[in-house]
Amino acid sequence: MTPCDPNEIYHARNEEKPQAEQEISGGAQIPNHAVTFDSPHDDQNPQDWASWKKLRIRTQSACNGQLNRLVISTTACTGTLIASFNSAIYNAAAASSSTEFNVGNRVTALGTSLFVLGFASGPVIWAPGSEMLGRRWPLVLGVFGSCVFTFGSGMAENVQTLIVCRFFAGLFGASPLCVVPAVLADLYNNTYRGVAISMYALTVFGGPFLAPIVGDFIVASHLGWRWTLYLPAILGLANSLFLLLLFRETFAPLVLVQKAQLLRWQTGDWKIYAEQERLKLDVHAVVKKYLTRPLCMLATEPIILLVSTYMSFIYGLVYALLGAYPYVFQHVHGMQTGVRTLPFLGLLMGVVLALIFILGQHRSYCRKLEANNGKTIPEWRLGPAILGAVVFTVGLFSFAWTGFTNAVHWMAPTAAGVFIGFGVLCIFLPCFNYLVDAFLPLAASAVAANIMLRSAVAAGFPLFSTQMFENLGIQWAGMLLACLATIMIPIPIVFRAYGPTLRAKSKILVEAASEVMRMICSPRRKGEECTKRLYTMREMQKFESEEYAYNNKIRHCIHASEE
Repeated sequence: MTPCDPNEIYHARNEEKPQAEQEISGGAQIPNHAVTFDSPHDDQNPQDWASWKKLRIRTQSACNGQLNRLVISTTACTGTLIASFNSAIYNAAAASSSTEFNVGNRVTALGTSLFVLGFASGPVIWAPGSEMLGRRWPLVLGVFGSCVFTFGSGMAENVQTLIVCRFFAGLFGASPLCVVPAVLADLYNNTYRGVAISMYALTVFGGPFLAPIVGDFIVASHLGWRWTLYLPAILGLANSLFLLLLFRETFAPLVLVQKAQLLRWQTGDWKIYAEQERLKLDVHAVVKKYLTRPLCMLATEPIILLVSTYMSFIYGLVYALLGAYPYVFQHVHGMQTGVRTLPFLGLLMGVVLALIFILGQHRSYCRKLEANNGKTIPEWRLGPAILGAVVFTVGLFSFAWTGFTNAVHWMAPTAAGVFIGFGVLCIFLPCFNYLVDAFLPLAASAVAANIMLRSAVAAGFPLFSTQMFENLGIQWAGMLLACLATIMIPIPIVFRAYGPTLRAKSKILVEAASEVMRMICSPRRKGEECTKRLYTMREMQKFESEEYAYNNKIRHCIHASEE
């Protein structure tokens, strides 16, 4: 054997590592030669890419250039912005399409409701897909599929085709909503992840508040209502192309698969593998993780139920305002099509101000994190939500009492929208981060439960919001929403005070923690018994140093063979 013979390295390795074995084709048994990152700062680890390495241009020749990591985050978040924009823009065309198809407004309102209902159904497909196939292909397929069905909606010759295509456009459009938070978690550590998720949240709410303005002016122009569907379809097609060309895989297990493939090719040793390659599709596990467990958590976990209910009300109100704002500013203040949606800029301004406020709190959060040795306390996230709950309620009361009469200038209800937009993001974003931090071992299930509930609730709001303001009157319909918001103000306050106690009593979290302990306590060496205890930090560092030394030998072998 030569000094760089991979088999020599493997034989030496197997004397120190456990004799875990796997089956390969032909029934042979081979030692476990799993590929890991070479060091805590391996440049192949997405969280440790340098700032200018966060994106690589994909080409068929596999020559990957390195670009700013901001590009990969922006490209992914743009998909979310287009999906949320697409969900709301058709509402401006509902009246025109109902006239063309000779159906009632409630029927064409299904175009918005079923799109959002598709958001509720999507996590069952895209969340497990992103863990089996990585982030890249679910994003590309989801964005591209959504734009295809949106084109189908725009070219529909009857209302049935339009509505069905809108549902599937929402189903595929749910991909960026599910996958982009995972992409940001892949790219950023705990210190900066909150900032990245803040930008994601801006796209979730920026789209529905911007879409009515664009859609109303399109309908009022010579282009016609169908261009409210062609526009997001074209944007989605462009975004899917950018994702295909520019998006580098960020899911660490898939990155290790690529590394294992490279090592097999360079060393000629087919025993090298990545853990992700050993995974098989388990339909039962997928259904449990993304359907039955989320539903169970909604029914048994008060934190998930109440926080998701609050977020569902906030998210549903966003789609309720799609019908309420044009009604108020057209019927009360006499604004024409297009101009009547400009007050949505007040809501958008409030969202931007909330983002600035939340980012301003980031430094305080980092100080707490550093003082607590890097260990996060989920309840730290809820500070902005408490303020947002109060501001949001004040905004709804102001809108109800200033928007019902033209004796009050139209600037007053528009200014109330700034408070509403500020409260929407200040509630939604901290509550979302709180769910992830509080149920970290089961974050995928917690997020799936939240998305399913809030999207299902939001899907119903466009069906009755305009009728509610017409029948109850602007003043009392607004009062009803404001009173519901008032009832929910204590939710973030209660969880800020009693969240740790409730989490300690959570049976699902206790079971998840026990499972993690069993995994950590599994035998690490040949003949070693499970000690039913957590390994010490010194032991874990020793195991990691062995992994790094082994992979450095492999790297040295590769370099020597190239020379």
